[in-house]
Amino acid sequence: MKGIGNLQKMLKSAQEMQGKIQKELAEMRVEGSSGGGMVSVILDGTKNLHSLKIDPEVVNKEDVEMLQDLIVAAFNDAGTKVDENMKEKLGAMGAGLNIPGLF
Repeated sequence: MKGIGNLQKMLKSAQEMQGKIQKELAEMRVEGSSGGGMVSVILDGTKNLHSLKIDPEVVNKEDVEMLQDLIVAAFNDAGTKVDENMKEKLGAMGAGLNIPGLF
């Protein structure tokens, strides 16, 4: 029966950690940019777009494809930063769990 109590404690701890992670994801803000800062975006930890800034110099109706590419590149840059940030946070949290094979 002692094992069940430990399992319940572990499950409760995991639920608390999940809630903490979800809150951190919602509050996280990461900026990505492209074109030397001509286009920048801000994403949250779940990769929802919160802000998009475009330098007027990059707006050219003759070359819309370039602007589209810059927006995609800025979004991908921010997405990579979100992934890296979460990997660091989860690695630090997982170290405290001491679950074999998890981290």
